[in-house]
Amino acid sequence: MMKLLALRIDVDTLRGTERGVPALCETLADFGVRGTFYFSVGPDNMGRHLWRLLKPRFLWKMLRTNAAGLYGPEIVLMGTAWPGIRIGRRCRDVIGAAARGFEVGFHAWDHHYTQAHLMTMTEKDIRRELDRGVAELRDICGREILSSAAPGWRANDLWLKIKTEYPFSYNSDCRGRSPFFPVVGGEKLSQLQIPVTLPTYDEVLGRDGVNDANYNDYQLSLLRDDALNVLTIHAEAEGGRCRDQFVAYLREVLRRGYRVTTLGEAAEMSAATAPTGKIALGVFPGREGELALQDGSL
Repeated sequence: MMKLLALRIDVDTLRGTERGVPALCETLADFGVRGTFYFSVGPDNMGRHLWRLLKPRFLWKMLRTNAAGLYGPEIVLMGTAWPGIRIGRRCRDVIGAAARGFEVGFHAWDHHYTQAHLMTMTEKDIRRELDRGVAELRDICGREILSSAAPGWRANDLWLKIKTEYPFSYNSDCRGRSPFFPVVGGEKLSQLQIPVTLPTYDEVLGRDGVNDANYNDYQLSLLRDDALNVLTIHAEAEGGRCRDQFVAYLREVLRRGYRVTTLGEAAEMSAATAPTGKIALGVFPGREGELALQDGSL
């Protein structure tokens, strides 16, 4: 039996980089486990998501997760009244230290911009975001960046196709069931997809009776012994307010005999037998808007 959990760690904000990343590096080292950090390195403009409060699903998510408490009060203002702080420039030492001990991939240049506008971005727009972000992260880490993960699981065929021009060996751009090679316009792309298979903290908290007291039990109940499990955590949450909860989760996962590892190892294990598939937009429980889903549904 596989009993494998691949850990994807999204780092979206300045606060998450400065505070959450060192805390998570310490936690993972304490347990002797690995994970893949996906860094946003451009301006932190996450405060510009405030306009989405006009959408009931997003407003409800912000309320049920206490977003200001979870991500920090500064998330409300970041990049609104002034240009967002350049994360890669401010946190070069933090990102570099993480890259020396863990697998690192590219998340975004401007997380807010890419997540909010990807569906309407032109080829020029996409290449500009990728060029700036990948170059910045490569310079910080001192090596080529071999993986990427779309912000907010927003991806389309144009995004997938353009990314094949970059040295990524695999990506994690969608939600799904198992690794696959995307097909775009009838062509099988060379970059393997490692979909996230498990829900995130902010997707399930406050829904269907899930609260902080039983969240770990709920997540543990979703683990499959005979398939690859992929969990996304956020540096802002599990490296901050939810750190103790995450420590307890890791302890129980390991007690049950699961191995916690990187998405890179999961990709190596899966590439030889992975089938083809497509990515399409669809509604996902606990999220506002549409996400990229394996074969368009789950």
